[in-house]
Amino acid sequence: MLRDITIGQYYPVDSVIHRLDPRTKLMAAMLYILSLFVFRGWAGFAAVTLGLVLVIVLSRVPFGYMVRGLKAVVVILVLTVLFNLFLTPGETLAEFWKLRITWEGLKNAGFMAVRLTYLILGSSVLTLTTTPNQLTDGMEKALGPFNRLHIPVHEISMMMSIALRFIPILIEETDKIMKAQLARGADFESGNLIKKAKSMVPLLVPLFISAFRRANDLAMAMEARCYHGGEGRTKMKPLRYKRADIAAYLLSAGYFAGVVALRIIW
Repeated sequence: MLRDITIGQYYPVDSVIHRLDPRTKLMAAMLYILSLFVFRGWAGFAAVTLGLVLVIVLSRVPFGYMVRGLKAVVVILVLTVLFNLFLTPGETLAEFWKLRITWEGLKNAGFMAVRLTYLILGSSVLTLTTTPNQLTDGMEKALGPFNRLHIPVHEISMMMSIALRFIPILIEETDKIMKAQLARGADFESGNLIKKAKSMVPLLVPLFISAFRRANDLAMAMEARCYHGGEGRTKMKPLRYKRADIAAYLLSAGYFAGVVALRIIW
């Protein structure tokens, strides 16, 4: 289960999406996320699906590897679908006990499931094709104008990059601790919900200790290298737009405009 979490991991392969500027990918991801909450009806669904499939194919990341990340949010996905299915008022399709399924609830549940699934897949494309360092540089460069408002853009970008980088590290650490506990006779599967929650205590305590130790080591390493924020820092690989980035901007804008147009027409 832990190995199935792909958020924050980078998949090294040479592709058109990997070679794009991180600012381009961030802007395209924002437009894609907005489009998920704009589209309505089957025409919008087809346009969003076509855009997502095209990006996944161009990224050259195996689709099976990308879908593995959905397993970690199955519970959230199921709960969202159930809430929309049973709590949306409208024309009744079926009713049993105090639960009522409506046509509007069925439609909302289906579209919400699609939106959440596509949201996770689209976000995974961004993190799988962009290294944490590239994400930090891209966010810092894109949000650069906010420095004039005395907003610590570099520090915010650095924190988000470190948080993304720590996700796979903590997953690997959790897997090691769990295997060590299982070897000592721990049982994380049997029993009711309360018993399962209590059995997680021997796992969470060493995990928190390990996380704080890693954070302290990282802080000491940054201080030893005289890190003092983003002021006056230079880049070894400065970001520069290429023709492919301009084309990607135009395609992203055209895609978003098409989704909006389909919502207005249908």
